Amino acid sequence: MSGTISAKKKLIDEFGIHPGDTGSSEVQVALLTEQIRSLTEHMKTHRKDYASQRSLQLMVSRRQRHLNYLQRTNPESYRKVIKKLGLRK
Repeated sequence: MSGTISAKKKLIDEFGIHPGDTGSSEVQVALLTEQIRSLTEHMKTHRKDYASQRSLQLMVSRRQRHLNYLQRTNPESYRKVIKKLGLRK
């Protein structure tokens, strides 16, 4: 449990605009990306876990909405987040 808390705090510190920032789109995208990666690994072994599959789809769509907002409002920050997380090729 403490490993995930420290990883989450590290992401918040890395992508946050100011100290203690947890609500900005950059931080939300980073946190969702880590959850998506974790759940994707889970889905590789548990293919028929349809509840987790739905949760994964919801997280991906939520991340996409955050990215669309970020691209529309702050394109420079959008490019920086995409590059750091390695989302687009």
